[in-house]
Amino acid sequence: MSFPIQLAFERFYSCFADSQPDYSHYNKVASAIINCKSGSLGCNISVCDDCGHVSVHNNSCRNRHCPCCQIMHKELWIDSRMAETIDCPYFHAVFTVPSELNELILFNKKELYSLMHKASARTLLELASDKKYLGATAGIIQVLHTWGQKLDFHPHIHCIVMGGGLTPDRKFVRSSKDFFIPVKVLSKKFRGKFLALLSDLHSNGKLFVPDSISDWNSFMDSLYNKEWIPFIKETFDGAANAVSYLGRYTHRIAISNSRILEVTDSSVSFRYKDYRDNHTDKVMTLEGTEFIRRFLLHVLPRGFTRIRYYGILSNRTRKDKIAIIRTQTVRLKFRSRYDGLSTEVRILAMFGIDLRECPCCKSRNYHQVKSFHLRN
Repeated sequence: MSFPIQLAFERFYSCFADSQPDYSHYNKVASAIINCKSGSLGCNISVCDDCGHVSVHNNSCRNRHCPCCQIMHKELWIDSRMAETIDCPYFHAVFTVPSELNELILFNKKELYSLMHKASARTLLELASDKKYLGATAGIIQVLHTWGQKLDFHPHIHCIVMGGGLTPDRKFVRSSKDFFIPVKVLSKKFRGKFLALLSDLHSNGKLFVPDSISDWNSFMDSLYNKEWIPFIKETFDGAANAVSYLGRYTHRIAISNSRILEVTDSSVSFRYKDYRDNHTDKVMTLEGTEFIRRFLLHVLPRGFTRIRYYGILSNRTRKDKIAIIRTQTVRLKFRSRYDGLSTEVRILAMFGIDLRECPCCKSRNYHQVKSFHLRN
């Protein structure tokens, strides 16, 4: 049986692709979603030695844009980050950009998504290192999201910021404030960083500028004159809570199967939350090809890294710096639950599903006998 997202792509993608040849580079994503767990990508066959029960398990596509394939990746990511938590406050900051930039970003996704990551991280690290605020190098985990609840284009960066860090002489310090950087200071710094980096890209000829931006200098002036307001969420109740919370965002896709209510011969209806109307749940119905268009807005450039780490959590130095911090603090008792485990044991620990137990007679003599791996 197809998942809702597969039904939508099966019914509407070919029509959409025929009318929008510029979108042909999304064929790989569409094909993966359509064929996920359908048998087209191969399967595994398991047999029970006691009762003879046979099960066929179709392979998933493992595409990062497929709503059917992210649960285990999310759980493993949370597990790894939990093992790296420090005994200090954690904060959630969200950096967004004015909607006037949306068209430029859509024409330059890879460059400007990276710029958003870079500007957010530099803003936080520079201000955190100031003695007025923290006076240390903090740790940051950042995740790029590009969608709103209606599948519209809304690029923004979610950041989990450690309320502590290492001083130049490698002493660990904690923040004692609700959030150690004032929002207004954060706003001005982020706007300045982003627009300076954007200006550099333009000067070096690395941007495609659409015709709608006829005067670059006037366009930049209008952006400098706008107030950019980052969103600072409440302090987390402990590091574990912070990592679990961010886990909701790391492997989230533009829309989940559970939000899609109906796929007809001409339209797709889905549930969304209207934040302007007291977070009320509502239903939106889109013409089928428009649903596909909106979904594809959020496909990332090939090879683009959506989750990034900065400061003392950067990939190159994280292990060493966490070890230094833990010599100065009480070590939190979070250890990896899944590291080194087989896939079978991980699935049992995560979801309570025992792949060695026969679903028919419940014996433990149920095992995989054949595996067919096909290329689409």
